[in-house]
Amino acid sequence: MRGALVAQPGTVDEAVAALAATPGAQLLAGGTDFCVEVNFGMRRPPAVVALRRVAELRRIEMTPSQAVIGACTTYADMGGEPLATAFPGLAAAARTVGSPQIRNAGTLGGNVATASPAGDTLPLLVALDARMRLRGPTGERTVSLSELVTGVKRTGIAPDEVLVDVVIDRRPGPQEFLKVGTRNAMVIAIASVAVVVDVESREVRVGLGSVAPVPLRARDAEAHAREAIDWDALSVGEAGAARFGELVASACAPITDHRSTAEYRRHAVQVIARRALERCVRRAC
Repeated sequence: MRGALVAQPGTVDEAVAALAATPGAQLLAGGTDFCVEVNFGMRRPPAVVALRRVAELRRIEMTPSQAVIGACTTYADMGGEPLATAFPGLAAAARTVGSPQIRNAGTLGGNVATASPAGDTLPLLVALDARMRLRGPTGERTVSLSELVTGVKRTGIAPDEVLVDVVIDRRPGPQEFLKVGTRNAMVIAIASVAVVVDVESREVRVGLGSVAPVPLRARDAEAHAREAIDWDALSVGEAGAARFGELVASACAPITDHRSTAEYRRHAVQVIARRALERCVRRAC
């Protein structure tokens, strides 16, 4: 990246202008993925637009109905309050990312824009129908995560757009995020799942990661869980929980790669999905 121009805007509009002024410029937030690609010679952008000074991108705003999380909010920020109480699944996912150094640098917006199937925040975001607010030269637009992430490390973000924030509706009830990797810490997920049990609307939401090219909802499993849970007693039977895991596994489209086989990914997500549902139901009591 030697010789590349570096812009350091102070506002989102300045960042958008900097992108427009230099086609091919790369946005830089935490840099935990981008800098690795530069070091391995995979990326050589003509310019970098660094977002560290854009204060409006690093914020968490809570209302009774939703959270607005700035794109440059770090995993470390997300792992504590107020998200640990309002969105425990998202906070739990943030706490599983890398080392403390990575969590202090890596950002929510970077996780979304990188669009890795193993992105740890993505299962919870897709489960809760999170909306992404983008700003470009022609104004703002809002899209769902499902619309934004189009494939492995591919998104619908235009080259001159900045991801400003992520909006998530609050759901009363427990949440769980679980993942399986090759070790217990600082690991890329082989399979991951987020389960949200909304005790008011009596519905279950499930988001899956690392088991398809894009984050998935397990719709059939969600419909089954709504019927399997005894909402008055807040319990789920063994057979109902087991069937839930099977339906989650059937929603997957995993691959075999250097980290795992497709067969193991499908088995792993079945086990952790069942476990996540059972934990959520117990916490709802």
